[in-house]
Amino acid sequence: MGTGRATAENTGAGATGAVGAPSSFLSATTAVVVGAAVGDSEAVRAAGAVGAGDRSSEVAVLAALRARPLRFPFTRDSLRCWAYLAGGAVLGLVRPLQPLALTALGLGLSVVGVGLPLLLAVALSGLPAGALERRLLRLVEPEPVPDPHRALPGAGRPARLRTRLRERATWRELAHTLLVAPPLAAAGLGLTALLLFSATLVVSPLVVRALAPETVMLIPGHAVPGPLHALPFTAVGLAGLYLGGHAGALLTTAHVRLARLLLGPREEDSGGQVLELTRSRARLADAFEAERRRIERDLHDGAQQQLVALTMTLGLAAHELRGYVDSGGGDADGADADGVDGPAGALVLVDRARGEARQALEQLRALVRGIHPQVLTDHGLAAAVAEVALRHPVPVEVDLDLPGRLPGPVETTAYFTVTEALTNAAKHSGATAVTVHGRVSDGRLVLQVTDDGRGGADPAAGAGLQGLADRVAILRGRLMVTSPTGGPTRLRLEVPCSG
Repeated sequence: MGTGRATAENTGAGATGAVGAPSSFLSATTAVVVGAAVGDSEAVRAAGAVGAGDRSSEVAVLAALRARPLRFPFTRDSLRCWAYLAGGAVLGLVRPLQPLALTALGLGLSVVGVGLPLLLAVALSGLPAGALERRLLRLVEPEPVPDPHRALPGAGRPARLRTRLRERATWRELAHTLLVAPPLAAAGLGLTALLLFSATLVVSPLVVRALAPETVMLIPGHAVPGPLHALPFTAVGLAGLYLGGHAGALLTTAHVRLARLLLGPREEDSGGQVLELTRSRARLADAFEAERRRIERDLHDGAQQQLVALTMTLGLAAHELRGYVDSGGGDADGADADGVDGPAGALVLVDRARGEARQALEQLRALVRGIHPQVLTDHGLAAAVAEVALRHPVPVEVDLDLPGRLPGPVETTAYFTVTEALTNAAKHSGATAVTVHGRVSDGRLVLQVTDDGRGGADPAAGAGLQGLADRVAILRGRLMVTSPTGGPTRLRLEVPCSG
């Protein structure tokens, strides 16, 4: 078991290895989820487009009908329904004619090899029809149905054509144009005709009076003697108008729901985009990690070794000078041409340079450990966190019970999350004790860092936690900060061990 426990007293050494700038995340009062999603702007836009069509499951017309069922036929919403149904009736019956004609022409010309472009035009004919239907829906829906197609800025015509033919939304729009729109348009046309007939019945007494003494038959074979005898037809017309208002609302609701289903975006439309964005971000993270390892090797094998050689050279020079001075050689009180007070003064300068070289070497070693500690690579997360705890100025209790080694990205993310939390606890919280607790449960690493500081965390105030949140999001995990005023502050990391 990779269990590590350590309690570090105040050694005067600061925590090392924190990622990014120190973030003053100890200044808010509520729990904040920092990295629960893929924090990429394109991914966010794609996810927003998927959910935009379903922001409200209630259709606006149906909501208005339920709110005022008795008065609805006399409201503006009813007039909008009728305007939408009348326009949709005409367009719904006309729009299928174009793809049908192109299909017949394309099949006829396919025998001579020139029908393929026409058949491609048939496949794409649903695009303008769908765009027109989405625009027409604005008559009755305040929330527009988003365009389900990917934006292709700068793409050429062949690339646009290939992309549109591969999108499922293109075929859904074609199905709406050919299969759904005509029956709905016929229903709308019939309902509009019923509305006009009901309006005619309402004014039937005036019609009978205006045409008298001509015979008027509102029902075939039954003449209406006079205006008073037409009053029952007026009542029927008013009832037809009233009921037609409700029927129009229900038919409009069917239009809207089918349009949302077929003409709006779905999860599968943007799922591939989100997946590819996630993969691209993972590749960028891997490239960044590889570049960081290269810098670590260069510092370890290059600059660090040169500083070691410089320290040794200065030590040898100091040894030679000290022997020369001790033997009484040279004029210890005389100054040379460079203003150095003889061999004794040179010895002081060499010792000072040697001390500065040692200090630079220690700082460089600390930097290399911060880039990627060797103990993390060799011994795993528990040992690396225990080592950080021993160097921390605040006593830290580490309780990590892990079933062996975890995937490299998981260990790296967890390590830098702990070091960032410890750094912030030492610099900003005024804590006197910190606890690091971690377990693997149901295939997920659950890691929690708790300090007894003053609380009030603000994760948005610094860049360190945001960078960690981006890394956690790539691993499909989440990073949460809970910090009420007065403390304690808890940072919780949950990440799948699959990496």
